Amino acid sequence: MGSRLTVIIPVYNDSANLARCYRALSASTRLPDQVVVADDGSREPLPEPPAALAVQVLRLGSGPQGSAVARNRALREATGELIVFVDADVAVHPDALERLERLMDQSPTVAAAFGSYDDQPGDPHWVSRYKNLLHHWVHQHGAAEAGTFWTGLSVIRRDVIEALGGFDTGAGMVRDIELGMRMRRAGLRIRLAPEIQGTHLKRWTLARMLRSDIGDRAVPWTRMIVRSRRLPADLNLAQESRLAAALAWLMVGLLVAAIWQPLALVGALGAAACVALLHRRLYAFLFHHGGAAFALGSAALHLLYLLYSSATFALVAAHTLWRDRRQASPHEAASQDTQGGVSR
Repeated sequence: MGSRLTVIIPVYNDSANLARCYRALSASTRLPDQVVVADDGSREPLPEPPAALAVQVLRLGSGPQGSAVARNRALREATGELIVFVDADVAVHPDALERLERLMDQSPTVAAAFGSYDDQPGDPHWVSRYKNLLHHWVHQHGAAEAGTFWTGLSVIRRDVIEALGGFDTGAGMVRDIELGMRMRRAGLRIRLAPEIQGTHLKRWTLARMLRSDIGDRAVPWTRMIVRSRRLPADLNLAQESRLAAALAWLMVGLLVAAIWQPLALVGALGAAACVALLHRRLYAFLFHHGGAAFALGSAALHLLYLLYSSATFALVAAHTLWRDRRQASPHEAASQDTQGGVSR
């Protein structure tokens, strides 16, 4: 009989964080039956796992090929009925695996579930703290019946992911979102369980955050949304966030107009106040976790996020629709010509 719980960890050049990930797993109240580490071509040696963990390391050769490839390869070695995905830079809380297993045992109609980062990020840099605390906040206030999936700390039934064919290796950094969309299209349930948490150890810089938010996440996610013709109303795409983004752009427009009409500055301040009002609980949360200076800096970063994420969505959506229409036009013309030939 196979083991019950398999943990899969993809890693690429992140040995220091993987060592902390190992230590957290070995301190779990429910130890995994199997841990499969998929090394995506790291150029540095991996740490030795604790004796308490049954770790199998897969070397994927020259890399990196991407975490989707790494996870799919690890799935071939999995023996558990439940597959837990943990990122190498996440230190799970001691009760996380136990809670994930209990949730799936008590909810047989749930196909997959995911947790949240905690509110104590591992890196002290203020951009890292803002980014991780924002992620924590979003997951803490998301709908329990989720419309997407997240592999930072999650569980899925092995028969489900095998039936779906694993991760789409062409989906880039949104491979977990794409898998979640396929699950929902198949009528499967995904549960957000924000009480199941881990500490995120990653260090963020402003440049890294922008590159990840725009290039790795917003661009491919927008393309998927446009082609699926379904706009989720949860997590980062909740109605509150959409309204705040519109107000942020109204503020920018009024600030530009204030060059010629100074009274427009009053409207810009009003729009900014409305954004602050919409996100007052988030900003209070940030204040509680870092004081006034941190909250003000984080509010500025959040306003920037609203602007560039919404601009990316609008531009990529327009371009995707235009390109898809252009690609479809020759086929439509050929179809019309064929039909015309037959009728004649």
